[in-house]
Amino acid sequence: MSIMHTATARRTAASPSALRATLDCRPEAASYARQLTSTFLESLRPEPDRSAAEAVMLIVSELVTNAVRHSGGRYCSLRVSADPEAIAIAVGDASRVPPHRRTPDVRGEGGGFGWPMICGMAMATAVTEEPGGGKTVNAIVARRGRATGRATAPAPC
Repeated sequence: MSIMHTATARRTAASPSALRATLDCRPEAASYARQLTSTFLESLRPEPDRSAAEAVMLIVSELVTNAVRHSGGRYCSLRVSADPEAIAIAVGDASRVPPHRRTPDVRGEGGGFGWPMICGMAMATAVTEEPGGGKTVNAIVARRGRATGRATAPAPC
C-alpha cells in the first residue's frame, strides 16, 4: 500500500524556479509537501536566508494540512516559485471557505493558530476563488530578511 496514491512534482519548463505538485488529501500530504519544498529551496541560487526558508516550510505545512483537514476534496495542489526578491506559495483545494482568524484552542484540540502565524510570516496573503470550484490560498515570503510591509486580500489577517 502506497502512502500517496497520486503525487506528482515537477519543475516547470517555463520557470526553472518553480515547483508544482498534486497531492492526495491524506495526512501524509503535509510531510511530502515539506520534503518537496525543502528540496526546491535547497536548489535555489542564491539560497533564501534561513528565516525565509523556515517561514516557507511552516506556511507550506500549515496550508497543506488545512487543505487535508478542511477541504473535503480528494486532492490539493502546491505551487512554490521564486524570484530574486520573494518566494510565492500557493495551495489549492476543493473548499470555497477562506481561512479566517478565530480564538486559538489552547488545549490543543481545535487549532486556530495557523492563519495568524501565516499572516505574521508572509509579506502578503490572498485567497482566490477558483472558477471550477475551490480556492487557492497564496502567501509571499521575502527571500532575505523580514518584510517591512504587508498586503492582504481578500481574507484579512
